Amino acid sequence: MVTDSALDQDAVEVDRGHGGLRRCIVTRSHAAPETMLRFVVSPDGILTPDLSARLPGRGIWLSARRDVLETARTRHMFSKAARQAVQVPDDLDAVIRAGLEQRVIESVTLARRAGQALCGFTKCREWIVARKVGAVIQSFGASPDELARLLSGARELPVATIPAGMLAKAFGREHAVYGVVARGALARRLLIEHERFLGLAEGPVPGAPDMRAGVEQAGK
Repeated sequence: MVTDSALDQDAVEVDRGHGGLRRCIVTRSHAAPETMLRFVVSPDGILTPDLSARLPGRGIWLSARRDVLETARTRHMFSKAARQAVQVPDDLDAVIRAGLEQRVIESVTLARRAGQALCGFTKCREWIVARKVGAVIQSFGASPDELARLLSGARELPVATIPAGMLAKAFGREHAVYGVVARGALARRLLIEHERFLGLAEGPVPGAPDMRAGVEQAGK
């Protein structure tokens, strides 16, 4: 476990005066912990991503952006924050992306098992018309015109764009293009995980709109 004295004040778990928000060691900006990336240093000095924010020890926090992660790495900011030599794995970026991808899949799967998510154009459209939906999911390469028809009368709904394989896996199918998650905490969780996923993506995600404004609405 990392001792309290091992971390710089910028990386402490609770930033006094900011109501439980965390501060990024690179940008110095504050944000809700679930929207950020947490890291801990293992007893043998290896930097370890903690995407669920549950590992013991005090965390080092970063904004969930690829450029921020690269800055922290190249400027040796993890070692500075920890006040000790920290070994940063060469495949850190890939490990984080894979972990975030899995968390998006798990968010949809959890909603599906709870009866709060389904896929298929017709079924999704029925839920949208009934105003039950908090988040829409589409696969890469989905038709913009078809999405417009799906969202007709509900263009304000946030849309999460993910690889087709991820969407199909989340619904236990070989193929899926559209899915929806009912309003509530699970829709909000999906959108937050999707934002982190987009932030660490290797390049622009085709068809992915800015949906940050819809996160809070999805939880209502």
